[in-house]
Amino acid sequence: MPDNHDKSLSTSAHTNERDAFIRLSSTGFQIRHPPPPHELSSFITPDTQLFQTIHMGAAVVELSKYILVMDGLVPKPLILTLPELQQLPQTSITAFHECYGSPLTPPTKALWRIGNVQWTGVRLSHLLERAGYTPSSSAQFVWSEGLDSGVFASVMADRYQKDLPIAKALQPETLVAYAMNGQPLTKERGGPVRLVVPGFFGTNSTKWLCRISVQRERAPGPYTTRFYNEIDPEDPEGRRMRPVWNVEVNSVITRPRPAEVVKGSRVRVEGWAWGDSAVGRIEVSYDEGRTWDETEAQERVEYSWQRFEAEIELPPGDCMLLARATSLTGQQQPLENRRNHAHRVNFSVVAD
Repeated sequence: MPDNHDKSLSTSAHTNERDAFIRLSSTGFQIRHPPPPHELSSFITPDTQLFQTIHMGAAVVELSKYILVMDGLVPKPLILTLPELQQLPQTSITAFHECYGSPLTPPTKALWRIGNVQWTGVRLSHLLERAGYTPSSSAQFVWSEGLDSGVFASVMADRYQKDLPIAKALQPETLVAYAMNGQPLTKERGGPVRLVVPGFFGTNSTKWLCRISVQRERAPGPYTTRFYNEIDPEDPEGRRMRPVWNVEVNSVITRPRPAEVVKGSRVRVEGWAWGDSAVGRIEVSYDEGRTWDETEAQERVEYSWQRFEAEIELPPGDCMLLARATSLTGQQQPLENRRNHAHRVNFSVVAD
């Protein structure tokens, strides 16, 4: 789109991005759980099987009034309407999408709120370039704001606000998205426009996106200061805190199914593995980790989850399988007591 389609940011426009908000369709925290892992059989997860997490309520947006503002430490602040955004160079990214889980409880329970979808939109780096951004020591974070507001865990917020390190914002996979799996984003998915940050937990992909701002420091809202920070598991003293950004290596078994009766001693194991860093090795154990059978994950497509398959020999009787993944950077799934601990499936083997 020609440069003259971009509007300069005027004083009167500085707050009117919120004029597109009509109401919350329903208020308060809402969640739709995904199906159990063994039902996640397709490479692309349909909308009906993808989890939904809404903190304060889903925003109903007046499309004719919708604008996206980009400001902060950029020399040419921008305002874009939805049609103008959709005329910019389009990119599609296939990526896993994972919910971190509740920020109110310790991250020790595995939830497997996971799916794999295709997002379509404009690279955030392209918008930063149009706003004249150039690397500098002062610009360290990109803030994002949504049109939703309300109460979560007894904390009032006038907007959902998150931040990203500038380095992640500039990566080609980070999108300002307006479609998922080839369809316009619904209200429940954060439409008309949301941020998408492949490799980072879903909490960072701000829904009902209305403002992007380049800043020196982390965003001051409760979703960065009070919620979604955790003790770094690599800190031996257990004191250092870190933001909930990068997704740790994880995997699920999809075959055999829980309580399935498998005929014959050769048992086929299938599943998905994922993480911010691509997965290289999958290990499967039937004896609580005393011995392991190893296989390789299929090559990652963009930021997608990766399929794995293996065949193992098992004696007749009740069995329990567990799988753990290791990333190409050497990060390995823990066996217990973490939100990404190894997935276990109980089933039975009978003679053929």
